[in-house]
Amino acid sequence: MPIRAVLWDIDDTLFDYSRADRVGMRDHLVAEGLDGGFESVDQALRRWREITDLHWARFSAGETGFQGQRRDRVRAFVGTDDLGDAEADDWFDRYIVHYEAAWTLFPDSVAVLDRLAPDYRQAVLSNSSIHVQDRKLSALGVRDHFEAVLCAAELGVSKPDAAAFHAACDTLALDPHEVAYVGNEPDIDAGGAVAAGLAGVWLDRAGVGGRPELVRITDLGQLPALLRGDTRFGAVSAIG
Repeated sequence: MPIRAVLWDIDDTLFDYSRADRVGMRDHLVAEGLDGGFESVDQALRRWREITDLHWARFSAGETGFQGQRRDRVRAFVGTDDLGDAEADDWFDRYIVHYEAAWTLFPDSVAVLDRLAPDYRQAVLSNSSIHVQDRKLSALGVRDHFEAVLCAAELGVSKPDAAAFHAACDTLALDPHEVAYVGNEPDIDAGGAVAAGLAGVWLDRAGVGGRPELVRITDLGQLPALLRGDTRFGAVSAIG
């Protein structure tokens, strides 16, 4: 049966999260007077991402709430457990101002959303919260492309758990094999989607490769032909 809907990841797939995070953290460190505490912005970002991965895993496991993982990230980053909830929230809110000022879509994002619109339903499944992603998509001018936005914080389950993918398929009233999932993480996104019965597409923008078991593209411009089943780098597509 052909693909009838495309389910999207957002961060580092349609939205250039890594750039926004780097620029936002750089500007936030300077504003907070913390830039002297690290040898470089890259070192600060590595620390921030390590902390984020750790506390997001706790959130995914149900050990803390969405706001709790944010507060714990701030405390770990500034190096004190004595920071109260309100102070941690204020610190994160100040960071968000700089982060949001750097928001941009990838250059190929709007074009592919427009190209797919006549033939495919489109929705979002993100390991974030609806408050964050719905606002982000609206600010970037693409919210109207998606008939649904589903997020881990509200679903109570995160990718790559099959239940997250199935919840999105249920919302679309489609069987998993009628839905393609596109994301930048080979395991969490494409691998998780395939394990859940969807058609998984790994967006490998960096050209890392090395995962022959996954359907891979390096640019979103390759996606429409792949979904139509016209071609997959000269061969019959594994999707559609």
